[in-house]
Amino acid sequence: MSTSVVILALAVFGASAVEAVEALTIVLAAGVTRGWRSAFEGMALALVVLAVLVAGVGVPLVHYVPIDVLRVVIGALLLVLGLNWLRKAVLRASGHKALHDEDAIYKRTVSELSAAGATTGAATTSGATSGGRKGWRNGERDATGFVVAFKGVFLEGLEVVLIVLTLGASGGHLELAAAAAAVAVLVVAIIGAVVARQLSEVPENAMKMGVGIMLTSFGVFWVGEGSGLRWPGSDLFLVALVAIFVASSAVATIAMRRALPHQKAVVRQPTEVAAP
Repeated sequence: MSTSVVILALAVFGASAVEAVEALTIVLAAGVTRGWRSAFEGMALALVVLAVLVAGVGVPLVHYVPIDVLRVVIGALLLVLGLNWLRKAVLRASGHKALHDEDAIYKRTVSELSAAGATTGAATTSGATSGGRKGWRNGERDATGFVVAFKGVFLEGLEVVLIVLTLGASGGHLELAAAAAAVAVLVVAIIGAVVARQLSEVPENAMKMGVGIMLTSFGVFWVGEGSGLRWPGSDLFLVALVAIFVASSAVATIAMRRALPHQKAVVRQPTEVAAP
């Protein structure tokens, strides 16, 4: 197995795991407050739609688009995506941006859904029997829980689909990229089922930093290859690119941290659910 294939699999697995943790937080909140059946159905439908997107878009890309054109376009896209992940990770590591806090997101989502459920329950209890709040905990379908779970999983999953398609199609390993994403989602789901809570202890910012470095490295590598550049050592040069971006990120983090000599590091605060 070549170096590029290993890095590709690790990049897809890491990115998918990060997004899966964020999606799982939303599903757990929807399940606790609105009913597990609706939350699981919304999650399942979102996963099916995402899988169809990978199959419907990825296969034509691999078979009908010239590889050099594909690598230049996808390499540029990976650079934009990777640098965005890397920028945010450096800002968080240096204390310039609040760390992503799944605990806060979970509590906020539960609070919002509970308030929505209480309003719905109050509106439906007049003239109804004592079994109000249908769909909360009695196994019946709840439209709000379904939509929230579907939206959370679909939006977080779109970024995974983008990474799977770009890395998999450009490298000619779409099946491997899809498998790595599926394994990451499965691992996070199993851990979530075991701990039965949001995965706040996962070192998410470190994972995002690593994924950003790998995506950026692939972007530079494939833009060069698609433009006709032959890297020294072929695929092994990816390791050098990763090392360069690791060093650059470390230097940037240290320099930006020193720019706040009299301030404490930013504590964990709620952030946007869909922010990578």
